[in-house]
Amino acid sequence: MKPEISIVIPTFCRPDRVRRALASVLNQKNVSAMVEVVIMDNDPVASARATIDGLIKAGTRWPVVYGHEPNPGVANARNAALGLARGKFIAFLDDDETATENWLSDLIAVQQQTDADIVFGPVQGRLEENAPHREYIESTFSREGPATSGVIKAFYGCGNTLFKRAKFFRDSPVFNPATNEIGGEDCELFSRVEEDGAVFAWAANALVYEEIPPDRSTLRYNLIKAFAFGQGPSQTAWQHRRLVGVAYWMAVGLAQAIVFGTLSIFHWAIQSERRAEIADRAAQGLGKVLWFRGLEPKFYGAAVL
Repeated sequence: MKPEISIVIPTFCRPDRVRRALASVLNQKNVSAMVEVVIMDNDPVASARATIDGLIKAGTRWPVVYGHEPNPGVANARNAALGLARGKFIAFLDDDETATENWLSDLIAVQQQTDADIVFGPVQGRLEENAPHREYIESTFSREGPATSGVIKAFYGCGNTLFKRAKFFRDSPVFNPATNEIGGEDCELFSRVEEDGAVFAWAANALVYEEIPPDRSTLRYNLIKAFAFGQGPSQTAWQHRRLVGVAYWMAVGLAQAIVFGTLSIFHWAIQSERRAEIADRAAQGLGKVLWFRGLEPKFYGAAVL
């Protein structure tokens, strides 16, 4: 029988992490819908295959489907997973995320209450090892929203979401392959469907934890990520050819870069507890100014092999 919900977990060179993510999914409570889990291995050498095959042979609560997309790239992995998924709803979880036990039931409940096209849930960053600027770093991997569930106007990232498939997953490719190494494939999609009248909702209790490994817990990595995040508004405005919007965001970014860049020098001089946060704001501002194609940092796919 065809599943109602497909939980999709793309994974890239992290078999131990995808095992943890899958275990959290299979531990869900209060779910009566028919569910399948799709693991899309985006490592060219299929590093997750043995792990997932072993779990499938041992038997799992819900059917687990393993797929392999050998061409590295975040958009490639998501598109290939959608090609295997059969559910009317798609729940995306990243391989470095761990779902709390009522995650899926909370997403489903909010979707049913609001009839939203896309439901987002909160993400809490969690360092695997202690590191300087802990509070700041965990916050950059976190997603906060309203205190209560309901319809919202803003959209968030793809990890920890539930999509109504019929309306927005008909065109192929759903995620733009041009974003394979730089990310932002989700924001580009959500910006497009927002223009088409998509309804977004927030599930306040559908919490997942994002586990932060040591190589992502450095200040350098997170400031580069802040720069890439800052590029988003300008790039989105250009995507829709809103030239006034591009000019607006570049002006905002220039002001942020100047103001917070100056403040950053002061905060670092006095070793303020807010120094990393202020530097982050400056990096985001710089990103709004230097948003052009070719200047994007590369975090995914072949760029990190």
